[in-house]
Amino acid sequence: MVRVSSRPAACVAAALLLSSAAHAQPAPASAPAPSPPPAAAPVPPPAAAPIPPPAVTPIPVDPTIDLSPMPELGVDWPDPVKIDAAPTATGPTEVKGIAADKLQHYRVVLEGAETLGLTFRTRFDQLSALVTNQTKPANAAQINRRARDDEDLVRQLLAAQGRYDGRVVATVNSNPQSGDTIVHVTVKPGDAYTFATVSLPGLETTGKDAKRLTGDFGIKAGDPVNADSVLAAVTAFKVDLGRQGYPFAKVGEPEVAIDHQANKAVLTLQVTPGAHARFGRIVPTGTRPIFSASHLQTIARFHPGQPYDAARLDDFRRALIATGLVSTVTITPVATTDSGVVDIDVGIDRAPRRTVAAEVGYSTGEGVRVETSWTHRNLIQPEGAVTFRGVLGTKEQSLGATLRQGNFQARDRILTAQVVASHTIFDAYEARTFTTGASLERQTNIIWQKTWAWSFGGEFVATRERHTGDPNFKTYLVAATPTSLSYDGSDDLLNPTSGFRLSGRLSPELSLQSGAHAYVKTQIDASAYQPLGPRFVFAERVRFGSIDGVQRDSIAPSRRFYAGGGGSVRGYGYQKIGPVDQNGDPLGGRSLTEYSVEARVRFGNFGVVPFLDAGNLYSSSIPKLGGLRYGTGLGARYYSSFGPIRVDVGTPLNRRPGESRVAVYVSLGQAF
Repeated sequence: MVRVSSRPAACVAAALLLSSAAHAQPAPASAPAPSPPPAAAPVPPPAAAPIPPPAVTPIPVDPTIDLSPMPELGVDWPDPVKIDAAPTATGPTEVKGIAADKLQHYRVVLEGAETLGLTFRTRFDQLSALVTNQTKPANAAQINRRARDDEDLVRQLLAAQGRYDGRVVATVNSNPQSGDTIVHVTVKPGDAYTFATVSLPGLETTGKDAKRLTGDFGIKAGDPVNADSVLAAVTAFKVDLGRQGYPFAKVGEPEVAIDHQANKAVLTLQVTPGAHARFGRIVPTGTRPIFSASHLQTIARFHPGQPYDAARLDDFRRALIATGLVSTVTITPVATTDSGVVDIDVGIDRAPRRTVAAEVGYSTGEGVRVETSWTHRNLIQPEGAVTFRGVLGTKEQSLGATLRQGNFQARDRILTAQVVASHTIFDAYEARTFTTGASLERQTNIIWQKTWAWSFGGEFVATRERHTGDPNFKTYLVAATPTSLSYDGSDDLLNPTSGFRLSGRLSPELSLQSGAHAYVKTQIDASAYQPLGPRFVFAERVRFGSIDGVQRDSIAPSRRFYAGGGGSVRGYGYQKIGPVDQNGDPLGGRSLTEYSVEARVRFGNFGVVPFLDAGNLYSSSIPKLGGLRYGTGLGARYYSSFGPIRVDVGTPLNRRPGESRVAVYVSLGQAF
């Protein structure tokens, strides 16, 4: 039988203590009992005589002999501590050089465990009575007791690795001259046992699935007997049964029989799979369900009649949490009158539906900026979040409202509508703008990083703008139908270390200002990531943009291309790259070219990133490869649990008069 001994929480995995199977020789048959002697005639007792007192013989006291138990003491007498002086010793070992009542420090040396792996050493250090108390001075008896406890611990750790013939000896040595006391814990691991057979009784009731499920079990004949491997395989097998369509499967405790003569073991795991099932209805429970059954079915990636798969329920749970309307959710398969169908009960605790947020920031490009917002995440049911947002800053003031409808008629489909009135003052232009628009998109996010994402929508903009060097405002009416498509083959949304990304944006636009002007705005972005070791990633990015069909001056200044800044060419200020007028104010461009390379070096939770960026704007509609402006610098990264926090310090390599020599950028996530 397998017995899992409970260890302190510091232990990474419980130790399996496997009992020995019956391979000992049978006991010899008992001899027949002798016949009772014949009864004798009763003999009268002799006459009483005085009994002399017994002679008292003194017994010499041997200090090396253990004391006898003293039950009248009220507590059990402690077991004598036995520390072998050498692996072959059988008697108690003296603790050389330590006075019985003297308190002193000691250190612990674990020997012979090199072949047992790092996990063995880690667990010993975490659970060892000697190691955990070695900072405290101790006398000889305390050191002995701790050594005895550690011998028992090592035997259990050896058993957890299937080494039942291993030995451990603790030896305490002290040097009175130097005052050093060393406890040597010497391990002789012995041979590792292996499984002769692995049996899963009860699995045969699954019929044609039995062979496949047996093959899915993580322990096979010939594998080493190891507690961690067995427990991990049993846990994974329980999950696998749920994923293979058995919602009510039960798995017993593993039973292991040991053959010490052959160094083999037999593993038996009782399985009660239950009926193979299909999904039934989704049933919201509770007095005030937040979502209807039909909307829950929209979010779920399974439908009635499909084979049951527990992984689909895990995905369903995460999707409900991602709505932001759920604090906790309980999803339970429930048996129905049809043994092959299970309904899914969904119990939800509501999260707070209203949120107030504020943000204060500063950047050289956008100045001081204070933003506040109020959101009701379910004002228009289901999942219709309405947000009112206001911005007050030195270069931007705005007020707007946004409706965001999550899981709109399909999973992961977002409907967004917005109305925004704003006033912006940048180095390139000043604009008073009213914008209204709507879009439908399939988004990627941290919870589900999607390979493909897309969006399309419509936008109407009424804006009164002027270039910074022009004293006169012009009114532009712009109608646009922006669409986008992106592919993400990277391994992480915020901190990619391998793969590549490719995205494109196409926006046909019609502008009314001194006539009608139709044009198409296009932008293509690509990035790639190559790991060059566990701590080094080489990353590259390119961007091309084009506006075709109209001259630059017929395009509203706010809709032209600009370059420079933390998400563009670092080392330069916001909008500082490209053509300028006679006053040095940016004019924007009809086309855009940008390149970036980074070497991301990580040390634990921190990292450094040297980078080189290049880019420029052009008055033509076709982006060029020449005339680039370069920026370089060094970044610092802190890799938090929710993504890297970056601080980049850059400097321009071909700086123009009046431009700053240093620019600093702070944000969440890598630059690209």
